[in-house]
Amino acid sequence: MIVAAAVAFLLSLLGTPLLVRILNRLKAGQPIRDELALKSNEGKRGTPGMGGLAFILATIIAYVAGHIALRGLPEAQIGQVRPTITALVVLGTFVFCGAIGFVDDYMKVIGKSSAGLSAKGKLVGQLLVGSAFGIIAMYYPSSNGQTVGSTKLSFVKDISWLDLTKVGAVVLFVLMVMFMSNAVNLADGMDGLATGASVLVVGAYAIIGYWQYQHWCADTTGYAANPNAYCYSVRDPLEVAMIAAAVAAACVGFLWSNTSPAKIFMGDAGALGLGGLMAALAMATHTHLLLPLLASLFVISLMSVVIQVISFQTRGKRVFRMSPIHYHFELGGWTEVNVVIRFWIVAAISVGIGLGFFYGEFLQNVQR
Repeated sequence: MIVAAAVAFLLSLLGTPLLVRILNRLKAGQPIRDELALKSNEGKRGTPGMGGLAFILATIIAYVAGHIALRGLPEAQIGQVRPTITALVVLGTFVFCGAIGFVDDYMKVIGKSSAGLSAKGKLVGQLLVGSAFGIIAMYYPSSNGQTVGSTKLSFVKDISWLDLTKVGAVVLFVLMVMFMSNAVNLADGMDGLATGASVLVVGAYAIIGYWQYQHWCADTTGYAANPNAYCYSVRDPLEVAMIAAAVAAACVGFLWSNTSPAKIFMGDAGALGLGGLMAALAMATHTHLLLPLLASLFVISLMSVVIQVISFQTRGKRVFRMSPIHYHFELGGWTEVNVVIRFWIVAAISVGIGLGFFYGEFLQNVQR
């Protein structure tokens, strides 16, 4: 985890300015919608997008570096040293959702317009990615019969009486990918806002993955970090922790260039990729219903748009000055930096509460 995080951070920190220079040379500035003539957008027209490419690529290289480091440890100590189906699902969802976003960013640059890929096109892409990796997660078990995902709905652990079946679990994953991808994308409207909040959410999953690894149920191969009375029946938790740590660190490196005044935006490549990643991490750690709490800032952002649209179409009135909700507060007099920092605080509180539920459930069961 440490090696992967360090490599991801350094590559993103040093690679993002290089990407900025390349995109500026190609004149690949991100168009700004005319209706977003807000103070926070002054001077941003022409700032390059596609910044998500930097931390996606940094994460992939960091994952390889992490596995090189693992080869120096006894296999029985870690459970596996080879890439796993879990990594394929988590990284695959991250990369391919990012690819959908890249197509959107590319179309905006080529067309010199904010239109990009249609909403229908994005949803179809998310449907295909979610379906493909959801099927892999549910229908490709390990040697002991364990799959990446679970047929049980989960909060901080599987809820035994809520059985979704494999088909239902795949459908749920598709919906999670769609919901989270668009939620992160909508929150990506101010310098550093979505990046900083993503660091907190993905960082929480690095903690959850490592905790599950430390309290991992013994499997038929005998590999288990701590096969005690209370443990987590998940697959490859160290892989999950390593990937989450690498992504969080890569986002911190990217934030150096993305914070106000941003030299680069993550674009849809980064936002859709991060949203898909969060859905995959929730599935792999069996924490479906914990994700909306950990990522409540993104949920609030998406719901503010839904509420605004429904209210305007049914009553002809707006609930917010403008949606997503961060623009509502800017129009209310907050500066961009005020909004970003205060929203980060909200995200941190949500993550803290979510981790509290996760650890509290563990303590409650251990004390029994």
